[in-house]
Amino acid sequence: MRSFRAWPNYYGVMSTPLSSRSKTESMAGQENLRVLDLFAGCGGLSQGFHQASSRYKTIRAVESDLMAAASFAATFGRDVVFYGTIERWLEEEGVPKVDVVIGGPPCQGFSRLGKQDAQDDRNALWREYAKAVRLAAPSYFVLENVPAFRGSPQFELFRAETHRGRVLADYDFEPHVLNAADYGTPQTRKRVIVIGWRKDLGNPGIPPATHNPSTWVTVREALQKVPEMVTDVDLPDKIMTFDGVPLAGWFRGWELHLNRRYAKVSRQRFGMIPEGGNRFDLPDSLKAPCWINHDSGAGDVMGRLYWDRPSVTIRTEFTKPEKGRYLHPTQNRAITPYEGALLQGFPAEHLWVGSKTSIVKQIGNAVPIPLGKAIAQHLLGLLPG
Repeated sequence: MRSFRAWPNYYGVMSTPLSSRSKTESMAGQENLRVLDLFAGCGGLSQGFHQASSRYKTIRAVESDLMAAASFAATFGRDVVFYGTIERWLEEEGVPKVDVVIGGPPCQGFSRLGKQDAQDDRNALWREYAKAVRLAAPSYFVLENVPAFRGSPQFELFRAETHRGRVLADYDFEPHVLNAADYGTPQTRKRVIVIGWRKDLGNPGIPPATHNPSTWVTVREALQKVPEMVTDVDLPDKIMTFDGVPLAGWFRGWELHLNRRYAKVSRQRFGMIPEGGNRFDLPDSLKAPCWINHDSGAGDVMGRLYWDRPSVTIRTEFTKPEKGRYLHPTQNRAITPYEGALLQGFPAEHLWVGSKTSIVKQIGNAVPIPLGKAIAQHLLGLLPG
């Protein structure tokens, strides 16, 4: 089993973690911009910030999912990651002073695809995020969530914390619904991005869109170098330890180009669905019972991605065609975890730890890399130095 000292850094070579690097490595001799990543997942937002400029350095990341935390550590350095809940982190560690706080509190209680449970305890984890912002005293903070968050009672409570005498009294913020495709992601994915600022700095606004529907990056462009034929199903046999727990990994992106073991009826269905098609193209003999009398409504179920459009939103079960338009444009299979990672904008040097199911979930939960990069580039010119 690998020891922590054998873990690769962000650039895929064995060396010291990012948190241990000298400031002399920063761009043009400028000092590092310190980043705190909360609810960090596998590191999508940090990946975007690091791509935007070598000045950004994630000095601490907090993540409660074991395998996601291990993926973050494999990519950015073990010493960066606190594995545990944000509540426990706030109790056990001093919050570092940083330039930017980033993160996306869990969205299951707000998502239209979930139960939208107003009493879900995870709905209020923004409170710990706000507490960490106050203690870290950044110039700016970035919070990501599903669009429904903006219209929720929890959002109004979050807004109230900017009033005099409250946790975020020194800050103000604005929510914006941004489409990741407008920033070069080969995927149409709308999310609420809350950009907060210290009141003495003023409203930074939002990053200008770099793409429009006529220039959106397509599935074809994203997957042009990926072999269409896939024969392997299982992850390579690799074991490492994280926090004393043996886990599968780490894996490079191309090692995730894996098919699934499909039932015979699934393979028959895939073969009957033409390019751009979906479950409506199936004969009744191949339709699931719940589809027989439902020939209207959303057509994404068992749908094929379009070569010359961005992907639909990559969610946490994107390797299951019954969950949405996740069939390969021409092959009789769902897109692979590797293809999903590419559609999220992950680069080859990002490393992955965990079961195949966990890695797919990590990919689907991540903030698209080009969107995070655009936000980071926008803030770069406003930060000191």
